[in-house]
Formats: sequence, structure tokens, C-alpha cells
Amino acid sequence: MRESQLNRKWLVGGVRGAVCLVIVLLGGCTVGPKYVKPTTEVPSDYKETGTDFKQAQPSDQIAKGQWWEIYNDPQLNSLEEQINVSNQTLKAQQAQFAVARAAIRIARSQFFPSVTASPSATHYSQSSNGPLSPPNSNYQDYVLPFDVSYEPDLWGRVRRTVEASRSEAQASAGDLANVDLSLHAELAMDYFELRGLDAEKELLDSTVVSYQRALDLTQSRYQGGVASAVDVAQAQTQLETTRAQSVDVEVNRAAYEHAIAVLIGKPAAEFNLAAFSLKTPPPPVPPGVPSELLERRPDIASAERRVQEANAQIGVARAAYYPNVMLSGAGGFESAAIGTLIQGASGFWSLAGSAAELIFDGGQRRGVSEQAIAGFDMSVANYRQTVLTAFQEVEDNLAALRILQDEAKTEDAAVAAAEHSLDLSNNRYRGGVANYLEVTTAQSAALSDEVTALNILIRRMSASVLLVKAIGGGWNVSQIPPL
Repeated sequence: MRESQLNRKWLVGGVRGAVCLVIVLLGGCTVGPKYVKPTTEVPSDYKETGTDFKQAQPSDQIAKGQWWEIYNDPQLNSLEEQINVSNQTLKAQQAQFAVARAAIRIARSQFFPSVTASPSATHYSQSSNGPLSPPNSNYQDYVLPFDVSYEPDLWGRVRRTVEASRSEAQASAGDLANVDLSLHAELAMDYFELRGLDAEKELLDSTVVSYQRALDLTQSRYQGGVASAVDVAQAQTQLETTRAQSVDVEVNRAAYEHAIAVLIGKPAAEFNLAAFSLKTPPPPVPPGVPSELLERRPDIASAERRVQEANAQIGVARAAYYPNVMLSGAGGFESAAIGTLIQGASGFWSLAGSAAELIFDGGQRRGVSEQAIAGFDMSVANYRQTVLTAFQEVEDNLAALRILQDEAKTEDAAVAAAEHSLDLSNNRYRGGVANYLEVTTAQSAALSDEVTALNILIRRMSASVLLVKAIGGGWNVSQIPPL
């Protein structure tokens, strides 16, 4: 009994000593530079200061992230909602984010010791005639051992690894948000391009009807001896050329329809959009102030998180200069009888500690450190370039919206003038004052101006979508998970 109590005291004392040693060792330092968010130049205001929507506040739809609702198109809203459910590119990015989150768990596991158990039961039967045969040559041996090994994080290598994994996962969350924003923007632009083609198709078809009436009139005049065969040929040419243009529009429309099908995760053969012409101009999009852009762009947030990740990798590299300390222990129970296996007298244990320092590595650790520092410098440059690109995209689309709005007004005047010119030419032709070449010239000019006006409207819608994308589409850096 006394021996059993003594073994139990030794076991308890050894465990307590190991715990105390671990607590002391855990108070180690963390090597490597402290992270400081890199600075970047932010303008006080956007260059496009003359726009009417400059001082406006973001609408509720943009603030909620459902920015496509500002266009008041129920079909567009329905299509946009399907992206989050069925888009395969988005699902792949969501899986990538899950991979990055799992990497944090893997890194954090190094904070804890590894414990293994390998129980065994053996029956021995030895020769009784052997020179060293024991008195009892038949016996059992039951062993329930546990092995514990632990490397304390004295220099912060594990902490820096966890920090790097967390930053990478947060960057992956930013990538996910950026992919989500890009897919929604791509769908909106494809949708408006398709609706613009519907409008162009409608314009060409109505023009074909008008040209058919002009051809009928010319043929009547030819039969009456008023017009020449050349006039008929010119009218026929104008009609068939415009009819061919109307048919050609269907090629691009089909391509955009198929692209939308892929974005919402449907086979192109199973998706159709009924024709509906684009008519209304884009709504105003408030860009906010430049200083807010750093918090509203997921790609900027992702680039900044990768700067912190690179900073943590410097700490991981520097920790390699310090010795590795390993604590290990073994213990368990061993008995010849299963009934006495879990008893104090059957217990055994051992504790050990070791330290290893790399004396010579041929410059490997220095190379790894220089590599980590260079990686940090690269990530800082990438971050600042991302910020510059973001401001450029906002300025580009603010300028595009302003200039295209002015161009639209001018082109509307050109359309009105071309239509008036066409009316005059038709009247002059009917009165026998002008030949049909003047009519066809006026027809071509009027149609060209109307198509140009429609293309400007499509470009304005695309610039509007790109501006929403450039300002983050209602996203905010607070949506990055803390992990």
C-alpha cells in the first residue's frame, strides 16, 4: 500500500511539474516586426467635381448590397438573386474560403500537445528447459501507455503562423466578396447589353417597315413613269441592307443570353429571355468621398490582409534562428493481470526535455528571411497599386457618365435634325425636286444617328454598373470575419 501511494505521489508530482514548466515556457516572446497598416495616398476629392450626384448619399439598395435594385427592373432583380444560389464560379470561391478557414484550425493545433496511446495485451509462453527460463514461463503482460510530446511556442512561430493563416483566410473572404461583386456586375452589364440589342432590333425592324413603304412608293412612281429604275434599285438596296442588319443583331443577342445563362448556373439551351427594349437612362450613383473607398472595396481589403500575412511570415522566418525546445512525457499502466492494470502500483511515467539549435545551415535561414521581407515589400506594393487602380476606376466611370450624358444630349439633337432632314428629302422627292439618292442619304444618316444614340445609352448603363462596382457595391470592410 505504501509503495502504491508513493508511486501515485510521484505521478501527480511529475504532472504538476510538467504543467508548471509549460506555463513558464508559454510566456515566451514573439519575434518579428509588429504589423502596421501601410499608408497610401488618398485624394481629398474626386476630380469629377461637377457632377450632380457628387454630394448625394448612397441609396438604400446600394447600402444593403442589393445595388442592382436601383435600376427598377424586376427581371434583372430576379436574375441577380440566382447568382448566389447557382453560380459555379462563386461556389468555387466559397470552397476556397472554406479551405483557408480550415488552415487556421491546422495552424492553431500546434498550440496543443500531441497525445498518443498504444495499448497492448501479450501472452508469453517460454521454454521451461531454456538456460534462463523463469520460474513462471507462461504469463500475460497488459500495457496501457500514453506518450505526450509538446513544442512550446517560445519565439512566437506558431502565433505568427496562426496570424498568417488568419490573414490569408480574411483575404480569401475579401476575394469571395470581390468575385460576388464582379459576377453581379457582369450579369447587369450583359443584361443591359442584351436589352440594348433588343432596342436596336426594334429600331431596325421599324426602319425596315418604313423602308418597305418607301420602296412601294418608288415602285409605283416607276410604274407611272415618274421614277427611274435606279431609284427602285436604291430603295431595294436600302431595304435589304437594313433587313440584314436586323438579322445580324440576333447573333450578339444570343451570345449575351447564353452568357447570362452561365452566370445564373443554367444550361444555355434551357434559358430564354423575352425581348424588352432598353429605354430609360441610368439612375444617379453616389460615389461618396475618396477616404471611404478604402473601406468599401473588397479587393483593397483583401490586398491589405495579405500585407499582414506577409508581415507574419517574417516572424515565422526569424523564429527559425532560435532553438527548438521539445517536451515529452510517457506514462501509463502495466500489469500481468487485467484486474490490477488500473492501479497505482501498476503506473509508470517519465518526463524529458530537449533543446536543439541549428549551428550551420549554409545561409538557408537568412535566405528564408530575405525571401519573407521581399514578399512583404511586394504585398505592400500590390496593396498600393490596388488602391490606385480603385481610384482610377471611380474616376474613369464618373468621367464616362458625365461625358456620355453630354454626348447623349448632342446626339438627341442630331437625331432630331436627321429626322427633319429625312422628312424634307422625302417631300422633295415626292415633289420631283430631288432624286432618290438624296432620300437614301438622309435615311442612312437618320438610322446611323438613332443607332449611335442607342449605343450611347448602353454605354451609360455599363458605366453606371462599373461605377457601382468601383465603389464596392455596398460592401464594407466590417463584413470581413474576425476568424
